[in-house]
Amino acid sequence: MSAVACMSAAAVWISASGTAAGGVAVPSPSASAARLCGALHDALPGKVDGLSKRSVSPVSDLTAGWGDPTVVLRCGVPRPEMLTPGNPVYNPTAEAVEVNGVSWLVEQTGDGYRFTTTGRKAFVEVTVPARYKPEVNPLTDLGHAVETTIPSEL
Repeated sequence: MSAVACMSAAAVWISASGTAAGGVAVPSPSASAARLCGALHDALPGKVDGLSKRSVSPVSDLTAGWGDPTVVLRCGVPRPEMLTPGNPVYNPTAEAVEVNGVSWLVEQTGDGYRFTTTGRKAFVEVTVPARYKPEVNPLTDLGHAVETTIPSEL
């Protein structure tokens, strides 16, 4: 399946509020990515940036959340359009950060930031509501789990 088709199939994002009550779109990754995501789910910390882990709806090994408003993690998301050559929104100079050995694409949203891993065998997305500053703090606590369960593509 092409990256564009994958994006179309899973281009539903969390609700604008970012809370569990609004629901979280569960990705539809390949079987190999789903196995990696299951390992990540088991390795996720109980607290992220001092926020306690909470249930998100629907319950899935591909999603997790912390705090209220909720910092949401989704594993097995499609490659970001900005990283897909040939895509009209491809941006080879898109803003990225590296936190604890994990590279993340940074996208500002209307209500915060979305960070998506790059160079991994499964893509992990973390949505951080604008209320939390600095926005990258949750990535510090998630880095070890991502680094140890989602191998690099290289």
